[in-house]
Amino acid sequence: MSELPTLDAIRATRARLGDLIVTTPVREWDDPALVSELGPGTRVVLKEELFQRTGTFKPRGALSVMLDLAPDALARGVTAVSAGNHAIAVAYAARVTGSTAKVVMPKTANPFRVEKCRTLGAEVVLVDDVHVAFDRVKQIEKDEGRVFVHPFEGPRTALGTATLGLEIVEQVPDVEAVVVPIGGGGLCAGVAAAVKLARPSCAVYGVEPEGADSMRRSFAAGAPQAIDAVRTIADSLGAPHAAPYSFELCRRYLDDLVLVSDDDLRRAMRLVFTSAKLAVEPAGAAATAALRGPLRDRLAGKRVALVVCGSNIDPGTFTTYLGSR
Repeated sequence: MSELPTLDAIRATRARLGDLIVTTPVREWDDPALVSELGPGTRVVLKEELFQRTGTFKPRGALSVMLDLAPDALARGVTAVSAGNHAIAVAYAARVTGSTAKVVMPKTANPFRVEKCRTLGAEVVLVDDVHVAFDRVKQIEKDEGRVFVHPFEGPRTALGTATLGLEIVEQVPDVEAVVVPIGGGGLCAGVAAAVKLARPSCAVYGVEPEGADSMRRSFAAGAPQAIDAVRTIADSLGAPHAAPYSFELCRRYLDDLVLVSDDDLRRAMRLVFTSAKLAVEPAGAAATAALRGPLRDRLAGKRVALVVCGSNIDPGTFTTYLGSR
């Protein structure tokens, strides 16, 4: 595989990103409702990445890639494929680097996210599904010379997301476990690499929705695998396939990977909203769903950091999910 991340490279990437991203806060989640879910002794910290620019972690990777582009490449513009959050991040990155973005999104993408892309200046192309979207992006690359900014794959993307992992271990020196959502794996790959490089004793767990389990299938097969369709409310975790570089980093650095159902995600969204007072999209509640479900007993009594990865959701959809039982 390509060269592995190093702590020096991760720190250099964070310095290069500068104030184009923010160092997001961590917060102790200490509330009776959480204690009743987990039992006494488990100490939880929220890494509140939903307060990142554009509302998710995605600008870390997109900017890490785009700041490396030559001036003529930026002049030709970039393209991306996404259910929303990566498209928004690429639109933002294009704006702040003086480039232009043409993003391809499935027709099922949340209209709130589509409008956010357009507000940031991106041209949006809507297609039938994510599989068609990847084909359309390739055509845009060929026809217009735009640079494809992958939603989750590649060394530069991983270095960008690794800056989040480095922040966690610096902000929470006694952290014993980190729980990270997985879509395509770019976030988890970078975070897991940074945490393990800086704090080898800290466990890192990935969490996927049952209806988009491409990484679990890839782990089982020993190579990147694809799924035929995305079947989860956590659309921003709905990658159609795993990819070699992020897969290898996840396989190298993750201690384990667990699955959560859509009902688990809804209940976790409700708990995060009522107890932690955060309004998150389903993906942003995935780490909480894992801790109150498959990881509850395994992490009992530990100091656990949950990555709250984003909150790009419209009020109507949010209240519908919160009202679901």
